[in-house]
Amino acid sequence: MGMFSESIDVACSPSGQPESLTWAGRDYLVCAEPARWYERRQWWAEDARAPLGSGPGVVDHEIWRIQVLPAAGNNASEPLTLDLTRHVGSGRWRLLRIHDALRPRTA
Repeated sequence: MGMFSESIDVACSPSGQPESLTWAGRDYLVCAEPARWYERRQWWAEDARAPLGSGPGVVDHEIWRIQVLPAAGNNASEPLTLDLTRHVGSGRWRLLRIHDALRPRTA
């Protein structure tokens, strides 16, 4: 599994669930039900203190695991599994992980 952080464009449903994304100049469609959870971030390394009662965006960050297929022009048989995060304050999305088990293979 590769882990990094790269900005991507994500289009969401009215409920906030990812439906499609643009990454590295290519468009992808979500092809399976996404999973969402929260992970604790090291806020103490970035902020002097967290306000009392703070949670998502300050202490935790939202992670989505999605499976995508190219929107057009590529007949990939296996979906690509990605982990994304959305910054609560700005709404910007970042690609965190590409899972090797389902990375498209080349001949």
